[in-house]
This record gives sequence, structure tokens and C-alpha cells, in this order.
Amino acid sequence: MPREPAGVALVLHGGAGRPDRPAVSPAQLSVLRMVPVARRLGRAGRGRLAVHRLLNSTRGWDPAHTPVDDVHWALGRLRERYGDRPVALVGHSLGGRAAILAGGAEPVRSVVALNPWVYPDDDADLTGRPVLVVHGTDDRVASIERARSVVANLRRRTDVELREVPGGEHAMLRHARAFEVAAAGFVVRTLLG
Repeated sequence: MPREPAGVALVLHGGAGRPDRPAVSPAQLSVLRMVPVARRLGRAGRGRLAVHRLLNSTRGWDPAHTPVDDVHWALGRLRERYGDRPVALVGHSLGGRAAILAGGAEPVRSVVALNPWVYPDDDADLTGRPVLVVHGTDDRVASIERARSVVANLRRRTDVELREVPGGEHAMLRHARAFEVAAAGFVVRTLLG
């Protein structure tokens, strides 16, 4: 981890809720899936990008406490550690939704949503913050049609790129490189220029 990075990437995992509301485990598959994404970001940053993975306080999306709340908490900790360094949010599934919905916070400068699990009317004022949505065409968990609707909503205020990964599924295991390289390249370009 660089001592004085030029930028910071905050990596957000997905994971569906459970009726008994268990805590999020670091060994949970949705958490582990983001490890290679974080590693790719770190390599692409070439010592200029600090990469942190957020472990949400609860599973899923609860109206009383959502992953967006966890993102805001983490942004506060990052600000304490790095000051006003620019931050990119990189999330998968519900983490992608959280990245979009929290993306208007300071000091966020760009947002990446990988197979985001969204509602078609999700929207956020991300003016001046470029957004990349990467979505597999064979995702049976998160609807690509919903993602397209959200992209259209966001495009009213900022630059949004939608990249479709032919044959890509929700877990991003097939065609993993396409998701990881797209995210890393976008973060380096938008944060480190």
C-alpha cells in the first residue's frame, strides 16, 4: 500500500440478504470475488493507488441500514487517513448499486459498477463524476435491462459508459479478465490521469 497515494479505490462487495440477518463474513464468496478486482486495481495503479476493500456491516439491503451507509462510513475513514485524495468506488452487484447511490459524496471522483443489482428508477446526482457500468449479457441475477435504465438516468447529468461482456455471468468468473481490466483501466484513467 503506498504511503502517499495519488488516489484511493474503495472496493465494494455484493451479497444477498438473509432472513436471520447474519453478519458479513470475510470468507463469503461475494466478498472473496472482489479480491482479484482489488489486486488488479493495485497492479494497475503502479504504487500510486491505495486500494481498500470494505466489509459491509450487514448482508443485503435493509431499509434501516444499507451498504450506502457503510460506504459513507468508509469514506469518512479514508478522508481521515488520506485527506482529500480522490476516491473511486468500485462495486459488484449490490456493491455496484451502493457505488452508484453513494457516488455523489466527497471525495468520490468516479464510479465503477460491475453487474450492478439495481432498480430501474435508481438515480443519483453524479455530475462531473464519470461512471463505468460493466455488465454480463448472461447475468441471471442482476438484470442488464435494469442497468441500461439506470445508465440512461445517470446520463442526464454525467458521462456514463456501459460495456457489455458477451457471455458474462453474475459472479464474473467467466470472462473475469474483461471485468477486472475494464475496472482497473477506468479507475487509473479517471483518478490518476
